[in-house]
Amino acid sequence: MIKDCGSFSENYFTTMHFSIPDTQEFVDNSGNSYLGYNIHINGLFHCTVRYKQLLHLHEHLTKETVHPLPPFPPKKLFPLTTTQQEERRQSLEKYIQTIGQNSTLNTSPLLTSFLLHAQQETSSKISIIESLDIFLQNNLRISLKVSTNESTTRVLKKLLRHLNLPEHLDQFFALFAVIEGERNANILRRLQDFESPVLTLGNINFPAVKLMVGRSYWETDNDVKLTENSVSLELLHQQAVAEVNRGWILVPSALQDHLRSLEDKREYLEAIRTCKYYGFTQFAPCTCDYPQPDTRVIVSIGRNELNLRMLLDDREHEAVFKVTRMRCWRVTTLHNGMDRSEGSDYSLELSFEYLVARNQLQWITIVSEQAILMSVSLQGMIDELLTKGDESREQEIPGKRWSYVLRDGHSKIVIGEGEDARKPREEVKRARTRGEHCDITENNAFHMIGDEDL
Repeated sequence: MIKDCGSFSENYFTTMHFSIPDTQEFVDNSGNSYLGYNIHINGLFHCTVRYKQLLHLHEHLTKETVHPLPPFPPKKLFPLTTTQQEERRQSLEKYIQTIGQNSTLNTSPLLTSFLLHAQQETSSKISIIESLDIFLQNNLRISLKVSTNESTTRVLKKLLRHLNLPEHLDQFFALFAVIEGERNANILRRLQDFESPVLTLGNINFPAVKLMVGRSYWETDNDVKLTENSVSLELLHQQAVAEVNRGWILVPSALQDHLRSLEDKREYLEAIRTCKYYGFTQFAPCTCDYPQPDTRVIVSIGRNELNLRMLLDDREHEAVFKVTRMRCWRVTTLHNGMDRSEGSDYSLELSFEYLVARNQLQWITIVSEQAILMSVSLQGMIDELLTKGDESREQEIPGKRWSYVLRDGHSKIVIGEGEDARKPREEVKRARTRGEHCDITENNAFHMIGDEDL
């Protein structure tokens, strides 16, 4: 069994888990063969790039940043042997994972633009206009004309302008890829700005996947300011009703008739905010080694805690883990065998080290296909805790210009000019990675814990 462990960036705006699990062989127009490296981000295939494209990115990053970069795998004078090809794949994977863990580099407009253009080139759809369906939480479909070169932020803005939401409230909403059944829904991922929603939707190999707009924040106190606007109030109300219908929010029987009778949406939200699991994301049933191995659980994350519901001795039990008592966590990919291809048998684990009592830490492991999303969710809550009260937001700056080298190795296109170039937030030093075999995300909110929390 092979373990690949990945950590996540420490940045509020972008959480990126990189991997390069395999390669592809291509033949260029001159008949020469070359290797393409398949980059996966947050558990989903994103693009295929050549060594020279990543080298070009590294050279640009070296010029643009004062932060030290990890060593880049050196060029070779002669064709690589099979062993050398695998060594280069591993080295490139380590390089880009290190980039993804740096909260300044992973929000660089240069990296964002590179990844967006690489996704377009891989799909062979550059600046193609397509119709994109985005759903509200009440399943109302909105069709937009969207270009494949439009990032998630641009598409989200286009949707929110269509809904007449004031622009200053854009930051409180996001796009999610969701699989929705008759009674439930599974969130696959939150879309980020390094990807085109049109192309990402095409890369997801699940039936019945759709894009849906929803809240982007964990701090439920933000609801108050959003209820002051009729459009954001409607969006919050739709999401609350949808989560009640899915069973994500548990409504006491005494309150159910009252909620159904309420016509005022503000009153509905005030009432539903008192219910258990409001503001939580619920994940598909999975297994956990707490309180005993192979325990079947339902994981919910929200309000600065991770909650496990389990059936033991024919009774439902609940375990609550506060994020401020998690010292660190990691995501691990378990390959059952040596085959690393996309179709190979593998599983994902989220493990976190928890302060169960004074001076007593315990590792708890959850095995779930949504382990990456769970980690993204934990990081999002930690970021909000550490930046609470900081109202500063990323500011747009005039677009810089860089060149993007296409896979043919010769053609270049200009990137950055006129795109959503943004100034990275001041780095919040709250996490670092360490470990001989796994990159571990450490939680600086853990150090906020006081004696009264023990």
